[in-house]
Amino acid sequence: MRPIIAILLSASLLGALSAPAAAKEKLTGEAKLSKMLEGRVAGEPQDCISLPAASSSEVIDKTAIVYRIGSTLWVNRPRSGAESLDDDDILVTKLNSTRLCSIDTIELHDRNSHMYTGFVSLGEFVPYRLADKDKPAG
Repeated sequence: MRPIIAILLSASLLGALSAPAAAKEKLTGEAKLSKMLEGRVAGEPQDCISLPAASSSEVIDKTAIVYRIGSTLWVNRPRSGAESLDDDDILVTKLNSTRLCSIDTIELHDRNSHMYTGFVSLGEFVPYRLADKDKPAG
């Protein structure tokens, strides 16, 4: 019986020691977005994007929503409600057309309970394209 108790205590101690290390590795929303946009150049902000053309969307905690259309990342920093953004939320978008625009709002729902957790009022969409490495700097 004692060996089982020793094993359980050792396992729980190892789990407790590794938890702070894992917690330190979690990037802030701004840091995660910055890393995602490395090697990309911002373009002119747009009021709308074509939602059916988007192959994916990603919520960046308390920061932004990033839509991928082709190789371009469209970053939307909400005008209000960004503090409600959680990368574990589901985006519920109600559209009157196929375009998602800066005047639209998006509801946020918890992925597990499906309970309403807030909403964001979208801002402009800023395209980030891969930098052309063949162009001379200047």
